[in-house]
Amino acid sequence: MNRVIIALSLLLLLGLSTIASAEPTVNGASSKLLTSQNSALILIDHQPQMAFATHSIDTLSLINNVTGLAKAAKIFKVPTILTTVASKTFSGPLFPAVQAVFPDQKPIDRTTMNSWEDKNFLDAVKKTGRKKLVIAALWTEVCLMGPTLGAIDDGYEVYIVTDASGGVSTEAHEMAIRRMIQAGAMPVTWLQVLLEYQRDWARQDTYAAVTNLAKEHAGAYGLGIDYAKTMFGGSEGHK
Repeated sequence: MNRVIIALSLLLLLGLSTIASAEPTVNGASSKLLTSQNSALILIDHQPQMAFATHSIDTLSLINNVTGLAKAAKIFKVPTILTTVASKTFSGPLFPAVQAVFPDQKPIDRTTMNSWEDKNFLDAVKKTGRKKLVIAALWTEVCLMGPTLGAIDDGYEVYIVTDASGGVSTEAHEMAIRRMIQAGAMPVTWLQVLLEYQRDWARQDTYAAVTNLAKEHAGAYGLGIDYAKTMFGGSEGHK
C-alpha cells in the first residue's frame, strides 16, 4: 500500500512539474514563436568561396533565400550579426546582395571555422540580449552546426534556417540538420521566419514591406499576391 501511495505521489509531482515548466501563451500565441522582440538573426559565411562548394542548394536559390531573410530582419528591426571567415585571404566578401541590405554594417571577420569560438562574435551575440537565435550559414555541417551546438549548450534557443544554408553535398546538409535537431535546434525556412514575424495582416506598419518582400523573393507565393491584386483588386498578403 505504501508503495502505491509513493508511486502515485511521484506521478503527481511529475505532472505538476510538467505543468510548471510549460511556457505560457501571450495573447493566445505560444512564447515559442519568434518575434522581433525576442530574437536575433545571425548570418555566417555567405561568401563566394563557400558558395562554390555548396551543392545541397543551387546558388541562385541560396542567394535569394538569404537575401530575403536579411530583408525580413531589417523590416522588423531584428538585431542582425554578419560574420565572415578569412574574407581577405580565402573566402571573399559577404554576398553583395546581403551586404546591400546592411550597407553600413561591417561583418565580423574570423579565423575560426566555429564562430562560437570567436570572442568578437560572442560579444556581439551577448550584446543583442536575445535568447532566441535565428542562424543561417555556409556550410551547414561546419559553420552552422558549430555555433548551433555551442549556443544550445549555453542556454540559447536556436532556429536553423535550412533553405538559407547549404552543405558540400545533400547528405552532408541533411545529416548536419538531423544532428542539430537531435541536440535541440528548431528547423525553419526563411519565408516561415518572415511570416512568423508578421503573424497578423492587421499590422499595417510592416504589411506593405512584407508583401513587397514576398513578391520580390518568395517565388510562387509572391506571384500569387500580384495575381490576387490584379484579378480581384482585393487585399494582398493573405496566405
